[in-house]
Amino acid sequence: MDTFPISSRSLEKHYHINGDHFGQQYKDHLSDFHSWEQATHARQWMLFPNNIGEYLSIDETALSNGELYTIVTNKKAKGQKGTLIAMINGTSSDKVIEVLKKIPLSKRKKVKEVTLDMAHSMNKIVRECFPKASHVIDRFHVQKLANDALQEIRIKYRWEALDQEAQAIKQARYNNKPFEPTILANGDTVKQLLARSRYLLFKSSEKWSDKQKERAKILFAQYPEIKEAYTLTHSLRMIFTLNSDKNVALTKLAQWYDKIEKFGASSFQSIMNTVHTHYREILNYFDNRSTNASAESFNAKLKAFRAKLRGVTDIKFFLYRVAKIWA
Repeated sequence: MDTFPISSRSLEKHYHINGDHFGQQYKDHLSDFHSWEQATHARQWMLFPNNIGEYLSIDETALSNGELYTIVTNKKAKGQKGTLIAMINGTSSDKVIEVLKKIPLSKRKKVKEVTLDMAHSMNKIVRECFPKASHVIDRFHVQKLANDALQEIRIKYRWEALDQEAQAIKQARYNNKPFEPTILANGDTVKQLLARSRYLLFKSSEKWSDKQKERAKILFAQYPEIKEAYTLTHSLRMIFTLNSDKNVALTKLAQWYDKIEKFGASSFQSIMNTVHTHYREILNYFDNRSTNASAESFNAKLKAFRAKLRGVTDIKFFLYRVAKIWA
C-alpha cells in the first residue's frame, strides 16, 4: 500500500478545524519535533543508516527555491517507510561523501548495486562510499539524451520555418497582397507541422494515433534528417527493450555508433561520445534491468507533498515530516 502524506489544512473541511492552528499544535505539542535527534543538522543533512539495503538509488531533487538535495534511497522499501537513507543539502561530491561515510563501512560494503545518472559527482560518491557496489547508469537518462538531440533538430527546422514565414509575410505586405501559408495534406502549415510533431517523436510508431501517423509521414517526407534522427533514437530504445544479454547489447551499441558516424549530426556525435565514456555502467543495466525509476518516483512524492503544503516555509519541520513518513 502506497504512502499518502496529508497536510493539516486537508483536515479542515472534514473535521471543521482550523488547519493552520492544528498544524502548529502538532508541531509544538503532539509531535517530537523539538526533541528530534536530527534537528541540529537536518537542513544540511539527514542520515538513517538502518535503512540501507543491497540495492540503492542516488539522485538529486529541488525542495524549495531551487535548493538542491542529494537523496539516497533503498529500492526494497518501494517508497514506503524505510525508503530514505540520506538527504544531503547540495550536490558537492565531497560533502555528500563526508556525510555518507558516517554510515559504518561494514554496512556500506553490503550494497551490491546503485543506480545513478551520468554526472561525474554521482559516480565519485558511489565509488567512494559503496566500494563493493556495481554502478548502473539509468537507461532513461541515456534515452533522454537521444530524445533531446532529436528535438533539437526539430526545433532547428521550426525556427527556419518561422523565419521563412516572417519573410513571406513581409514580402506579401510589400506587394500589397494577403499572405497565404502553404497548407499540407493533413491541414497543417509547415510551422504547425513542426510544432505538433513534438509528442509523436517521443513515442514508438506503433503507439501513434492515425492523425500522428499521417503527420509523421508528411514530416519525414519533408525532413529526412528528422526521420533519420527518430530512427536512431528509436533503435537506442530498442537496444534496452529487446535485449537481455550484456554482450549482445554491446554489439548492438557498437552498430548504433556506426550509424551515428554515418549520420553525422553534431548533437548525436556528442551523445555517442558520452555513451562511449560510460558504456560499462550503462551495460550494467542488463545484469538486473535496474533503473532509477524508484528515485524519480520518490522525488515525485516529495514534490507532491510540498504542493499539498502549498510551499515550504519551515524547511526544518518539512524535513522532519519527510523523515517521519519515509525514513
